[in-house]
Amino acid sequence: VKVYNIMISNCDINSSLSTEQIVQDHTFICLVAGSMLVYDGSQQYKLVPGDYGVARRNHLARYTKQAYDGDFRKIYISFEQRFLKEFNETYKYSLKERPELSDSIIKLDGNKFIDNFIQSLMPYFDEKGIIDGVFLDIKRRELLVVLLETNPLLADILFDFNDPGKINLEDFMNRNFKFNVTLDRFAFLTGRSLSTFKRDFKKKFNMSPGHWLIRRRLEEAYFLIMEKNKKPSDIYLDHGFEDFSHFSFAFKKKYGASPGKIKDHTL
Repeated sequence: VKVYNIMISNCDINSSLSTEQIVQDHTFICLVAGSMLVYDGSQQYKLVPGDYGVARRNHLARYTKQAYDGDFRKIYISFEQRFLKEFNETYKYSLKERPELSDSIIKLDGNKFIDNFIQSLMPYFDEKGIIDGVFLDIKRRELLVVLLETNPLLADILFDFNDPGKINLEDFMNRNFKFNVTLDRFAFLTGRSLSTFKRDFKKKFNMSPGHWLIRRRLEEAYFLIMEKNKKPSDIYLDHGFEDFSHFSFAFKKKYGASPGKIKDHTL
């Protein structure tokens, strides 16, 4: 049985946007070839070969992958909550305080211990770039020790097993409205049940979440087309629309013309 928690991926890929996602588990990422941009709603991180870091769980992220000479490779190693809890029962790292960092990606400084660990992985990958069997947890445990010894403050993040606390709804939504995720996930990430999320949202924005999301995304798209000369086909995915026809229909309904003809319509 293959286990995909540790993998090196090697594929021909262009610079198009990949599927956005919620990072479910803390994940160590090391870029081997190509480059990768990660957008988390407020800032963008660029990874180039040799860079590594930790993507934090319960954060939104969108990835743009760029191959060099048809080559894009990364190593990612996920730490599920079960694994981290079992690890800490043995090593008993103590948390100093609940972390307040908002960064989705924690970029780590290069050091010989992490570099040597990455090199040590190579003999364990099969022809599909997968490590499976008994070696999986052994190598993950080894990496976790290395990360915590070289970056002790990571303990406050990795061993914080709480769900997201209740946060400022307006700030969160204005930062993350471009992500195409369900209202359930928005509710969870703001520390609310779905019913409480909808109630708080109506109180703050005086409209339903679905209505507000469409309006906010269209306003941003209109600005980019009119003021920044962006092509509609280049921005609709960035703004939470699953397909261009849905984007075009909603845009025309709001502004009276399709995205491609809105400039002529306003002359």
